[in-house]
Formats: sequence, C-alpha cells, structure tokens
Amino acid sequence: MGRPSVFITGAAAGIGRATALLFAAQGYRVGAYDIDEVGLGRLAADIASTGASVHTGVLDVMNATHWSERLAEFHAAAGQLDILINNAGILRAGPFEDLELATHQAIIDVNLGGVLTGTHTAFGYLRDTPGAQVVNLCSASAIYGQPELASYGASKAAVKSLTEALDLEWERHDIRVIAIWPLFVDTAMVDGVETGTTKSLGVRLTAEDVAAGIWEATRKRSRLPRVHYEIGAQAKVLAAAAKYAPNWAVRTVNKYFSGA
Repeated sequence: MGRPSVFITGAAAGIGRATALLFAAQGYRVGAYDIDEVGLGRLAADIASTGASVHTGVLDVMNATHWSERLAEFHAAAGQLDILINNAGILRAGPFEDLELATHQAIIDVNLGGVLTGTHTAFGYLRDTPGAQVVNLCSASAIYGQPELASYGASKAAVKSLTEALDLEWERHDIRVIAIWPLFVDTAMVDGVETGTTKSLGVRLTAEDVAAGIWEATRKRSRLPRVHYEIGAQAKVLAAAAKYAPNWAVRTVNKYFSGA
C-alpha cells in the first residue's frame, strides 16, 4: 500500500478547502474537486507551497460522467481510495413558499443526488482499498426540521439515512460510512443567510473546526461502531436533546430558537 489517499468534493473553498489542506499536511495524497476552477488553482498553489501535492479537477457532483472520469484519474495517480469525503453542498434559506421550486430541487439534487451519485460510482475503488471510509457532511439543521431551511434540512436528513444504511450494508466490504454534523459554519455558504436559528444560535464554527472533526473521526474505528459525529458544543447538545427528550419538547425548543 502506498500513501493513503482522500478524494474531497466541494474542495475549492470553506470546509472542503480546510480539509484538503489538513489532510495534505498529514501526508495524504489529496484529490480536490469542485466546479470552481479558480478556487482549485489557489488551493493547489497553497498546498504546493508546503511541499505537498494535490490532484485537482472540475467536478459537478450531479454529473455521473464527471464522477467516473475524476475518480478514474485520481485512482490512476493514487492507486487506492482510502477516504471519500462528500462535502459539496448548497444552502438556500427563506420561507418554503417564497423559494422557487427550482431552488428546492437544486438543493435536493446537489446535497442528496451528488452524494448518491458519487458514492455509488466510487464503490469499486472503496471496496478494493482495505479499511476504506466514506465521510458524508450532514448538518445539525437536520436533527429536527428547521423553518426557513426546510429543503436543506430534508436533504441532509436523507443523507443521514443513506449513511446509516450504507454503513450497515458495506461493513461486509470493510467500508466504513460516517456522517459529520456541524451546525452553522463561517463559510461563504452562510453569507447573507439570516434565519431565526442563525440569529439565535449564531455562527460559531470555522471551516478548520469541521476539518479537524473530520480528521479525528477518520483516525480509527472504536470498539462500538459509531456513525454520527457532532461538531461543536451546540450540535452535541441539540443531538442529545433530540435523542432523549420527548418529541413535543424537541419541537418546542426548535420553535423557540427559530422564532417560528
């Protein structure tokens, strides 16, 4: 086996960029993919300045042909696929009826469809790499449906279910599938987003916080299988409350924080 490798979507900025920089610094062969060629160029230059290397390419996560081509290119260079990080996503906020139907559909297509397409296409490479892992970016917004983030939360809740199912299905192939759960992160994705929840809870996490959480989650498998990794104190509290509190209480708390 050569150096471990990681394939990251949405890598030109935000969480994807921070994750690519961290894994490169730790000696991984990094594949960084996005639709933003300019951002990828900046990332490649920053990684090269540290003496590490990165493979970049244009990837629209909704395009199955792009996935097939980029994965084949990366595997030819790296020889294995240790970690696939499905990070690419979009967020649009506002009252459900005020957002165009096409906007809702785009959120589902990118956030869920992109994960489905990429993970399905990557299966063969993952299966052939001992101890491979898939990391899916979820969101604490999906713990309970959030007003003004209905479609976004729904897409992430679907990714949660997909993650759980594949972790069970793919255990026989020695593929671990996990979900990372941050709340709001200080990236371009939340620029201009003002919902009741962002106002009451604030934006407290950085992209580097989430990248560090991904790194820690992928280090080793615990004796008891763990699928979900909440990032930050707020996400941990919200997840615990949703797990142990009665539904009416969880609804009330979410109603209070969202100002619904």
